[in-house]
Amino acid sequence: MAARFSSPYDIRRQVLLAGHTTWAVGGPVRELFTPASEGELAAFWQARRPDPADVLWLGLGSNLLVRDGGLRGLAIATHPALGGVEFQPQGRVWLGAGTPCAKVARQTRRRGLTGAEFLAGIPGTIGGALAMNAGAFGGEIWPLVRRVRVLDAAGRIHERRREDYTAGYRELRGPAGDAGFLAAQLQLAPLTDEADDPIRPLLARRAATQPLGERSCGSVFRNPPGDHAARLIEAAGLKGAAVGEAVVSPKHANFIINRGAASALDIERLIGQVRATVAAHAGVVLRPEVRVVGEFA
Repeated sequence: MAARFSSPYDIRRQVLLAGHTTWAVGGPVRELFTPASEGELAAFWQARRPDPADVLWLGLGSNLLVRDGGLRGLAIATHPALGGVEFQPQGRVWLGAGTPCAKVARQTRRRGLTGAEFLAGIPGTIGGALAMNAGAFGGEIWPLVRRVRVLDAAGRIHERRREDYTAGYRELRGPAGDAGFLAAQLQLAPLTDEADDPIRPLLARRAATQPLGERSCGSVFRNPPGDHAARLIEAAGLKGAAVGEAVVSPKHANFIINRGAASALDIERLIGQVRATVAAHAGVVLRPEVRVVGEFA
């Protein structure tokens, strides 16, 4: 059981991260801190001065594989405390790092804004989407970004411009010395035809092609140039392949699902098996999109 200790902050020790990831696997983290606000997070960081390399920023726990041995460092839960949405004039909206992407798609559409509908297909939060330039249905987040608010390694809060970053396919390069994203301001456009609502068909397409309701992390591998990871995996005969209760989804080959009591090691071994088989079959080395952290049990 996670233990609390005397502190002005909401900190728990030895929290099993299996309860905080969409794969439902993962060992304990030494400390889990849930800030009440950006200001509290900055004060905590200034008091503790953790090494940013030892900190896991945790949103909804998608796109993340925590090994069974857990983490010796610190995890910071951005959801729901850093999940605010602030609408501004001229189609601009500030979003906290812990805001679910799907919520952004819904709320911006309701406010008569368009451009963020593709976020309905991303199962994580804005902070994670920024860190990896997440995308779905042909859209990516960084083309919408106008500015961001970040925490630096000294615990100071800064605003940075879109021009300070270089976004690529599922990757981002930015100023050195920043610890993590706190919020982002997106620039959206006014909705001209309210009868045209693409979110419903996007969600229907997602439900028809992805194993929703199963325990997965989202897409496991990046698409190689000019191809799709799912096509390569399926062509290699890997749909339904399993290690323990970790299974390549029969519905979408770029998803690995936890059918019950899979361990993180089962999933990691299956990822390695898929990469090796696709490399042998097609000569393509797939790059994981999922982030793997922690220690082996």
